[in-house]
Amino acid sequence: MSQVINYSSLKPAYNIKAKRTFTVVRKYAFLFTLMVAIAGQFEPKLGLLVIPIMIGLLIASFFKGRYWCGNICSHGSYYDSLLLPFSRNTKIPKFMQWTALSLIVMAWFGFRMGTGFMRAAESYGTADFWDKTGVVFVNAYMMVVMVGTTFSLLVSPRMWCNVCPMGFMQKLSHFMGRKAKVTKATEEMVTISDEQQCHKCAKCARVCPMQLSPYNSFNKKNQFDSNNCIKCSTCVGNCPAGILTFSNENTARFITKNVKKEAGENRGRFTTTIHRITALKGDVKEFVFQLSDESIKFKAGQFILVKIQDKPEMFRAFSVSYFDEENNRIGVTVKKAPNGYGSEILFNDFEEGMTVVLEGPLGDEIVIDEKTKKAVFVGGGIGITPFVPLVQDAIERDQIEEVKLIYGVNKESELIYIDKFKAMEKENNKFEFIPVIAFDDKWPGQKGFVTNVLEQLDLTDNVIYMCGPKPMIDASLKTLSQLGVKKEKIRYESA
Repeated sequence: MSQVINYSSLKPAYNIKAKRTFTVVRKYAFLFTLMVAIAGQFEPKLGLLVIPIMIGLLIASFFKGRYWCGNICSHGSYYDSLLLPFSRNTKIPKFMQWTALSLIVMAWFGFRMGTGFMRAAESYGTADFWDKTGVVFVNAYMMVVMVGTTFSLLVSPRMWCNVCPMGFMQKLSHFMGRKAKVTKATEEMVTISDEQQCHKCAKCARVCPMQLSPYNSFNKKNQFDSNNCIKCSTCVGNCPAGILTFSNENTARFITKNVKKEAGENRGRFTTTIHRITALKGDVKEFVFQLSDESIKFKAGQFILVKIQDKPEMFRAFSVSYFDEENNRIGVTVKKAPNGYGSEILFNDFEEGMTVVLEGPLGDEIVIDEKTKKAVFVGGGIGITPFVPLVQDAIERDQIEEVKLIYGVNKESELIYIDKFKAMEKENNKFEFIPVIAFDDKWPGQKGFVTNVLEQLDLTDNVIYMCGPKPMIDASLKTLSQLGVKKEKIRYESA
């Protein structure tokens, strides 16, 4: 009987400190909070500047939900721009999301500010009236700075935002906007173009300032409809699949109707057993999974998702490096990343004989096009893995006249599958293998970068397929552009 992985016991660091300040306003708006809270102690009238802020956020939320919180709020800028680097960034307690707690905080702030306004009203008509009114807002800002700073450093930067009175007022304003049916065209929500292409990697949840989970909460319109979402676009900018946008309901309908579906058309869910784990290098292992009676419709160049966590359910995407159709086996090759959420689990907890859930296959970015006659494959680092089945596929295709594989690493010790590629080159005249090492004086072969090799080749009529780290991809795209290779002749994905 196979052993089942206890997903619930796997507890690596979850939340990620991703960049959240995408605009000048989001980066520097914190100056307003500090000015009111600190300078307001000496010039109380500065607190009066909060009045148009309150009016503005209530109007904005009527049409767009909590957009102000994620894009304009000076407190949010203070948390994201100044405090995030120093925060523990741990899980926000569930009780912070209770509506009852928000009502209590709202009532307490209302009482504090109400009594302050009553005291100020006693001075109406005197020179002190505006100072005393401004002090009410100054003290409120100072309190938020003190409490919010404590929450940010000890727990999570946006912990205060869960009970912020202004955030609660925005929810109420947004509710009224929806009742008035004005938000359909004005409110933008996180929208997924095609759920079948979602990696279920939870990256959107791990970078979310409010610690929400869009990837498992999309509605029937493919939108993340949560009144706690602050519309900050952090999840959109960090989605590895690039399938998230901020769109209103009409645009979302158009996107989901017209998105290309082929990449996930054969996606399935498979319960497998780990057949074999092979250490290729100290930090690289190959995991081969035995499928049951179900067959998987795989095309060379695709990737699969490996389940690594149960609550919340989470997968990691890996290019398929091994496929044995006859014995119904599929495998991936994984490089252990320092503090890597997924690779740490695979390396430390996966054992032969364990039951593991897979989903896929997905992706068609580097699947060989039927019209390709000449191909140049470019693999960098662990990005070489999809080219193991891709080279075999190219060799077996009658339409492919020639195929070259450029394999770049920093040192010879990082090379994997080199014997396999050399053997394939020896057995097939139309395949040429070109390993290139960047920083290894003892390497007898070609030295430099993959871009150096590209510059030496005649790329006429070739289609370029690339997989590797982003710096390699960016450098190669620049070189190919300089060499006059058309964009439609280049296909790539990052490793």
